[in-house]
Amino acid sequence: MPLPIPRPTGPDPTAAPWRTLSWVLVLLAGLLLALATPPVAAQVLRFNEALAVAAGGDAFPADQPTRVVRLPDDWANTQPGYSGSIWYRTAFDLGGAPAPNTLMGLYIERVCSNVQVRLNGQLVHAVGRMSEPVARNCHRPVLVALPAGLLAEHGNLLDLKVAGHALEQVASRQRAGGLSGMELGPYQALAERHATRHALAITLPQVATAALIMMGGFMLLLASRSRGQTHVAFFGVLQLGWGVLMARLWLSEVALPNALVESATVVLLSVIAGSAVQFLVRYAGRPARWLDIALPLQCLLVAAVVALAQPNHLHLAATVIYVALSLQALLAIGLFMRYQRDHDHLPGWVVVLLLLLVAAAVLVELGAQQLQLDPRLADLAHAVLPLMFMIQSLVLVLEFGHALQDSELNRAELEQRIRDATVQIERNFTQLSELRVEQVTERERKRIAADLHDDLGAKLLTIVHTSDNERISTLAREALEEMRLSVRGLTGKPVRLLDALGDWRAEVVSRLAQAGVEGDWSAPTDDVPQMLSARAYVQTTRILREAVSNIIKHSGASHCSLKCSIADGDFLLAIQDNGNGIPMELDGRLDRGHGMSSMKHRAKQMQGQCLVESAPGYGTVIRLTLPLEQQMVQA
Repeated sequence: MPLPIPRPTGPDPTAAPWRTLSWVLVLLAGLLLALATPPVAAQVLRFNEALAVAAGGDAFPADQPTRVVRLPDDWANTQPGYSGSIWYRTAFDLGGAPAPNTLMGLYIERVCSNVQVRLNGQLVHAVGRMSEPVARNCHRPVLVALPAGLLAEHGNLLDLKVAGHALEQVASRQRAGGLSGMELGPYQALAERHATRHALAITLPQVATAALIMMGGFMLLLASRSRGQTHVAFFGVLQLGWGVLMARLWLSEVALPNALVESATVVLLSVIAGSAVQFLVRYAGRPARWLDIALPLQCLLVAAVVALAQPNHLHLAATVIYVALSLQALLAIGLFMRYQRDHDHLPGWVVVLLLLLVAAAVLVELGAQQLQLDPRLADLAHAVLPLMFMIQSLVLVLEFGHALQDSELNRAELEQRIRDATVQIERNFTQLSELRVEQVTERERKRIAADLHDDLGAKLLTIVHTSDNERISTLAREALEEMRLSVRGLTGKPVRLLDALGDWRAEVVSRLAQAGVEGDWSAPTDDVPQMLSARAYVQTTRILREAVSNIIKHSGASHCSLKCSIADGDFLLAIQDNGNGIPMELDGRLDRGHGMSSMKHRAKQMQGQCLVESAPGYGTVIRLTLPLEQQMVQA
């Protein structure tokens, strides 16, 4: 019986994510510290007011009426429904000559969508398009170096041209036109704030986008390798969609109209939400046919609603859609956890914490997009969600690895069973072939035996009863007996050893008596349960006949003793006479005469032996030894 293939017990798939989550919590703590706004240095000047005028052109329109606005300026509040360009002007004095080799700079934490900066009428900063499609730099902090040659001790004018879109034309409040407060001071002092803000708002989303797209593609590859892992495929789509969505935070130059980009963002969110729902229901082992139909229809419905809301009701439509999709995702998370609990499949606390953090991040993201929340909260949500997705990816990869390992073990076990079954089938086929050969041989033996009995036997019997010559009758009778013995061997019927002993006794004693030799037969009469094969019976009978014939014809003996016994698993037959013995001239060549060679050959065929002991004047002893396990079968 084949030994079972050992199955190693691997670690819990949530063990590695537990350690990963510990590091994630540490990273989040560091991120919270990084989000804390460092204090403004004493030598940094902060602008909280500016003159504003809605106009285009390449210079501040001093001839047009202006108004004073407080910074940060949210166009949704101060210029509702306005899309285009707004000029901002601030005046400042340095209050003395700056220190030698000190470069001054201007730091703007947020400007949406793009900005040009002029110092005392000279252009000092211009990045990206200022006309449709406007460069999308809403999340990118700006640090402008102010050339010392353009600065004066008093009466410096700083003009900013901001191009943006009305709130009604964007899907998220984060991408509505506006300008944050500005800080002016030594470039080196502002560079630290800019670097921190740039890392959180731009670099981190770039890394997250690359990681999500790479891991999402890997999830789809895993799903393609296993048909039963459909939840992995939907999680891969979820990661790819969120990675593309995060690209809007740092990808500035998009050669597409604003309306198209915003509409695509809303539709993409519906695809992400549908993938999240499908992932959760399939991860819980509860796929629903109606969801396979309803969720794609939901995406088509979102696309139709967004198209109808263009161009001045996109924000309202997007808000309703975002709320509905967020509630849908949160409901799926709640149902997933409830189902796991009710069916005693409660996931590890790592998965629970992941889902809770994702739910919190979704709410923060929704609030940041639709309300005037601190942008640093949005940065936190942008960091948390990709991290949670990566941890969940690690969980899925580990689960897939365990499933693949189990599959390989099952396959190896199946192959072993197939090999064992193949060996057994081949063995059975060999046995059937041998049995078939034996059956054919047995039929042929029976046919020959029947032919001998019906044809040759009948003719010999006729000679025995009709011949007037005694010698001919005797030879015919002996031939008939030999033929009957051969027929008995051909039929293959086993003989009880006790019956065989009786047959041998009757034949031997009768032949010896007819020849005038006194016979003494000794054999067990009780407790002989063995069966002697037909072949062994025939061969032993012929050995016995040959030995008796030699005694009658050549020994000149007056007494012969035959002793049969069973000892140590062997059948023993000893034949001893008091005759003349074998002549000296035949010494060393006993097997060359008197049928000795045939007797030894027959014994050898039965894995036994036939020994002859004789000396002139002392008679002859023939000892036959046959192993029982080879020639006899228990009754």
